[in-house]
Amino acid sequence: QVQLVESGGGLVQAGGSLRLSCAASGRTFSSYGMGWFRQAPGKEREFVAAITWNGGRTYYANSVKGRFTISRDNAKNTVYLQMNSLKPEDTAVYYCAAGLNVAAVSSAYTYWGQGTQVTVSS
Repeated sequence: QVQLVESGGGLVQAGGSLRLSCAASGRTFSSYGMGWFRQAPGKEREFVAAITWNGGRTYYANSVKGRFTISRDNAKNTVYLQMNSLKPEDTAVYYCAAGLNVAAVSSAYTYWGQGTQVTVSS
């Protein structure tokens, strides 16, 4: 069992930055691939970024490539999402997720956090 708690969301102006954190409980965190997804009002949840269990490989949605960076610290049981050059279209609830494999689909992930709101004003 893995419990995930996101933090770091908030209100930021376009062009600004935020860093999201996702703290995981459990001693098996380092066994899991981690992903970030987001869901805007009236839209389906979409993939943002993912990282393998050891941080060796990362994956990004085209819409955030070059602006967002996913990383993890297995000693701290935490995964991060650094978001730079934010745009109003990045406004959404951001969720972290854990799964034995990483993929760009939500069905690949077993555990989910409760989400953190990110709002980018124009």
